[in-house]
Amino acid sequence: MPRLSVRQFLKNPGLTPADLAMVFLMREEDDAKERSMPTMTVRELPEAVRNLESAGITAVKIFAGARLRDARASQHASPTSLMARSVTAIKKAAPGMLVMTETCVCQHNDSGECRLADKNGRMAVEETIEALGIQAVMQAEAGADIVGPAAMIPGSVREIREVLDVSGHTNVGIVPHLIFASSLYEGFRTSMGATPRSGVRAFQIPPNQPEQAMHIARQMVDEGADMILTEPALHTVDTLVHLKDKIPVPLVPFSVSGEFQRLTDPGEDGERDVRPLVEAYTVLKRAGATRIITYAALEMARHLKVS
Repeated sequence: MPRLSVRQFLKNPGLTPADLAMVFLMREEDDAKERSMPTMTVRELPEAVRNLESAGITAVKIFAGARLRDARASQHASPTSLMARSVTAIKKAAPGMLVMTETCVCQHNDSGECRLADKNGRMAVEETIEALGIQAVMQAEAGADIVGPAAMIPGSVREIREVLDVSGHTNVGIVPHLIFASSLYEGFRTSMGATPRSGVRAFQIPPNQPEQAMHIARQMVDEGADMILTEPALHTVDTLVHLKDKIPVPLVPFSVSGEFQRLTDPGEDGERDVRPLVEAYTVLKRAGATRIITYAALEMARHLKVS
C-alpha cells in the first residue's frame, strides 16, 4: 500500500469551486411573485457576486425576461432590459466575473416560445435568427463575455458570430445550448414564465436520439461555437464522453432546475444538502465537462472548501 504522500501525489484532482458557474434567475425589484426556484434582483447582485468571488467561483449564467411581452418579443434587445441591467451591475461590482447570458426570445414572447411566428402562426425562422443576433449584440454591449443562443435553430450561431464580429465584439464567445427534451425544466419555466404555449420546443432532441445530438453539436461548432452547453446535465453524461473525442471545443453541462430541486434537500436552517450534487458533478467532470453551470454553485463551493 503506497504511503499517504504517494497516494495524494497520484490522486486525480476532484471537483473544485472553480469548476462551477452560478445561475441567476432575474426578477424586477417590485416583483414579489412566489416561485419554485430562487430569483435575484439587480439590487441584490453586487453582494451576491462578491459572495461568489469569496467562495472561488469565477463565472455566472444569467436568465432574464421582460415585464412587457408581446407576439413580436419587442423588448428582447432593449438596452434598458432586465438582462442588460443585470450584466452591467455584475461587471460593475466584480469586473473579473465572467458573465454568460441566455440569448432567446422565450421570456420576451407572450407565447413563451423560443421563436417568433409569422402571420399564419408558423415559425418565422429567418426573423427569429435575426432577432437573436440583435439580442446578442445588446448583451455584448452591456458587458457579457459569452452569449448563449438557446433556441437550437440551425444558422443562429453563424448569424450571431457574424453580427458580433461586425459590431466589434470579436472577443465575445458563443455557447449554444444543446438541449434534450425533458420534464426537468419545469421549475425554470414556471418561475420565469417561459412555458411554451405549444407545449413543445421544436428543435430539442428526443432523449433516445444521441446521434442527433452529435450531429447538431458538430453543426454548432462549424457555425462558430466556442463551447457547447449540454442540458440536462445528468442526462448527457454519455453524450459528453462522445463529444469530448469528436469536437474541438470545451463542454459545459448545465444542471437544470429539476436536478437542483430533486437532488438537494433544504434543512431546517434553509441550507441545502448538496452532497448528491458533488457526487454527480464529479461524474460530469470525469466524463469531460470543462465547467458545470448550476443553481447550487455557492452552496457547493462552501461545502467543498470545508470537506
